[in-house]
Amino acid sequence: MTADLAAAFAGRSVLVTGHTGFKGSWLSLWLSELGARVTGLALAPETEPSLFDAADVVTVLERHVVSDVRDRAVVAEVVREAAPDVVLHLAARTVVREGYARPAEAFSVNVDGTTALLDAVRLLDRDCAVVVVTSDKCYRDVSQGRRMREDDALGGKDPYSASKAAQELVAASYRAIGPAAIATARAGNVIGGGDCAADRIVPDAIRATRANAPLVVRNPDAVRPWQHVLNPLSGYLMLAERLLAGEAAEAWNFGPDAADERPVSDLVERLARRWPFEVRVQHDSGQEAPVLRLDSTKARERLGWAPRWDLETAIEAIVEWYAGSPREATLSQIAAYSRERDQTPTGR
Repeated sequence: MTADLAAAFAGRSVLVTGHTGFKGSWLSLWLSELGARVTGLALAPETEPSLFDAADVVTVLERHVVSDVRDRAVVAEVVREAAPDVVLHLAARTVVREGYARPAEAFSVNVDGTTALLDAVRLLDRDCAVVVVTSDKCYRDVSQGRRMREDDALGGKDPYSASKAAQELVAASYRAIGPAAIATARAGNVIGGGDCAADRIVPDAIRATRANAPLVVRNPDAVRPWQHVLNPLSGYLMLAERLLAGEAAEAWNFGPDAADERPVSDLVERLARRWPFEVRVQHDSGQEAPVLRLDSTKARERLGWAPRWDLETAIEAIVEWYAGSPREATLSQIAAYSRERDQTPTGR
């Protein structure tokens, strides 16, 4: 297990919001392996099946609270009882198309939920490291095709993207008033075993294969920064470690190497080599940006972070994950990723 992260998290009280989701489940298991005392706050899993249930994540939690992150009374009570050293805020509405269908909910969950959490942390009146996970879609000019940097303008023409930009502003405001050390983490288009959400390529491909049905692809030419879920999660953990040391309370990108900023069609072709499905292209009405790229130079140079698994490795890991049991496969890949990270020199 990664020595520096284990030293940072062992015995720490860590609150994870959104722990019943795909990324939250992976993160909760990783934190448990690092020796953290994990409290989870989230709605019940929104998919059936779910990684949270399949991997029996609840068994590694010190406390499992099922609640809406907008419920200020519950959030305040959980924060008070957990007295967290670290908060990793993942609870959110996460799908662009859902934002078009229910824009008010996207803003309410992503903005009001973040405000409720950060206000509860503020009232603790003690040191606390907070990583607010937003999105690579929080930038205003993503469709220009260049790689977005942390100091680029925030925005977003669709409700989901705009809500994530607003979430960034909320976090920056609470960072200014303290006492918590607050950073934001911008990543997206993660893939990995156990993702069961709708409108995402990998779980859609798995469902198509199992149902002997075609995979519907809406935007085959759209370019996205694909990466295995463990890449950005390692960034969140490294960022929290730095926050505990009194550093890095600002915005950070966690994206793949430029070679893995690939069209949707490229990912589909790679998956089709492993699983037998047909593809049906069904263009949408331009609801999502045609190009999205991230510049993660700052995280590489200042945090010593790097995406350890490239796209091809990520796909192989997904295939291996589905060949095993959810809990064992997840823990095995966390261990493998940690070993590889230990063996790779960083910029620190």
